[in-house]
Amino acid sequence: MAQEKTSTWGMFTREIFQSGLYKRSQGKLVRQATFGGLAAGVCLGCYSLSNYLVSWPAMWRFGLPFAVLLAAGWLCYRLVNVPQFADFLIAVEAELSKVTWPTRGGMFRSALVVIFTIVAMSLLLFLYDTVWRAFLHALGVMG
Repeated sequence: MAQEKTSTWGMFTREIFQSGLYKRSQGKLVRQATFGGLAAGVCLGCYSLSNYLVSWPAMWRFGLPFAVLLAAGWLCYRLVNVPQFADFLIAVEAELSKVTWPTRGGMFRSALVVIFTIVAMSLLLFLYDTVWRAFLHALGVMG
């Protein structure tokens, strides 16, 4: 028997209109963080839309962004439960658990190295700029 092929769009729309959670207990932290980031972007977009519609009647100025917020919030919620994306987020959390995080002292030393390198490079670039400016000024190229 031939197996019926479903298009990617068909699978995506089927996943969007479900309400269940995929692998509920796995990758919970990363999924929540991903949803939070997506939701924050949606909220900022809806706020911007509300400011853009300032000359419209209040019903449209606040109703349209609220409707967009509800629809996009549902899409964000469902997106983190689409099996392929959820499996990716679960794998991300598994990899993050394998990371060896630095100690407070190690982080302090690394930060000092970075700050020292930035200051040294800034001074070096300032020196190069000063020398080239004096050289070009002496040649009469810069006035």
